[in-house]
Amino acid sequence: MAEQTRKLVLGGGTAGVVTRCRDFTRRALADWHWPAGAEAEEDVLLLVSEVVTNACLHAGGPRELVLRHAPGLLRVEVTDDSPEPPVPRPPDRARPGGHGLILLQRLARGWGCVPSPPGKTVWLEVPGPAAPAPAGPEA
Repeated sequence: MAEQTRKLVLGGGTAGVVTRCRDFTRRALADWHWPAGAEAEEDVLLLVSEVVTNACLHAGGPRELVLRHAPGLLRVEVTDDSPEPPVPRPPDRARPGGHGLILLQRLARGWGCVPSPPGKTVWLEVPGPAAPAPAGPEA
């Protein structure tokens, strides 16, 4: 199977964008036969929420969300208009938030940021869901 790509153009707004991106991602994963409600799907939806929320909070909102699916791998890319790369900060129990990049580090196979003038693209990669085990011979 060749790589399949889905793109959602958002234009930089923030109203309802996290929900739109999660719904878009959920539909794409279903089309790519990821098991609905499985841990792999839930992890991807959480990570999409985090990177889109960061774009909303720190960059005026995302310009686009791109999903690239290849055998065994999903790459998520969120582009915004701020050239400032994400900076991990230590969580502060007195303030909400600050956990998004920690989640990326723990749940994604890899993540990073590349310039995408006038802003940047934050990307993350996660392994695809495990293939079901082949059925054994009847006993």
